[in-house]
Amino acid sequence: MSFSDFQLIPDGASTLASKVDALYFFALAVSAFFSLLIAVLIFFFFVRYRRRIDGPQVGERIHGSTPLEIVWSAIPFVITMVMFVWGAMVYYEKSQVPADAEEFLATGKQWMWKFQHPEGHREINALHVPVGKRIRITMTSEDVIHSLFIPAFRIKQDVLPGRYTTLWFEATRPGTYHLFCAEYCGAEHSRMIGSVYVMEQDDYQDWLSGGRSGLTPAESGAALFTQHACDTCHKEQRTGRGPSLHGIAGQQVRLASGRTLTRDDAYLRQSIVHPGAELVAGYPLLMPTFQGQITEEGILHLIAYLKSLSAPAAEYSPPIPPEGAEQGPSSADPSEVNP
Repeated sequence: MSFSDFQLIPDGASTLASKVDALYFFALAVSAFFSLLIAVLIFFFFVRYRRRIDGPQVGERIHGSTPLEIVWSAIPFVITMVMFVWGAMVYYEKSQVPADAEEFLATGKQWMWKFQHPEGHREINALHVPVGKRIRITMTSEDVIHSLFIPAFRIKQDVLPGRYTTLWFEATRPGTYHLFCAEYCGAEHSRMIGSVYVMEQDDYQDWLSGGRSGLTPAESGAALFTQHACDTCHKEQRTGRGPSLHGIAGQQVRLASGRTLTRDDAYLRQSIVHPGAELVAGYPLLMPTFQGQITEEGILHLIAYLKSLSAPAAEYSPPIPPEGAEQGPSSADPSEVNP
């Protein structure tokens, strides 16, 4: 690589990049201005008020000036408030995922990135996306903390084991851009890199049609749901030993503890790996944990499947367990999922 290839600032290739850069250069300009101003004043005072042999050896007492103190306190306050409000607006836009964003899945693993498209395409250390399309990436880790960083898009988000984090972007320029792990994750951390390929819409569709497509995340989740016999306990018409899972994603649920919460992705994951942590009111704890039996990628697929299920037209009515039925944890078949 020659020096001419070196870039101090990466190319901006997303809708967010120009906004982040504007804030960055404003903060940089303010810092440079005051650094230069202070350096010039220090040098001026050093020369102007230096000790002279033929002059007084002790300086005159200087009394404070209230208006001056107000000015030099108010100006920095206003400038910092401008940067704070500006930064909060950029952060808010970065954090709010648009409703029309297409959802991709990402799993970090020592030392690779695994991506899956909504259509089912899978990639390792590479991600193909269309230009001008809003993309949401739901991420988790199979082992340790990673961090997905795409400098050209000005986005970076930690990827945590046991939790879901998201980021979104809209690419504006076709091209190939670097992708890094920005969190030290082990001996081969420096090799956990990849590329994002931004393509024109027609080229992207050609790539999709020409590539080898597998099952979509929802279809993979449906296969896992059947493979682990979850459908023997979770039936659509609420006739199983567990609650129906149709239409539950994003809905409120009453727990055995009396609390009410929303069935988001984090809750659905917890119900699979720790079913007794947030038990649905009216149902006994029959479901064992699936922790270690299903990979994090598989759990993402199960959640995608649950989110694809439409709600049946029926009221919530938990079945009453028969008299003498076991109410506590048991060694029931691993199929008894209880989200």
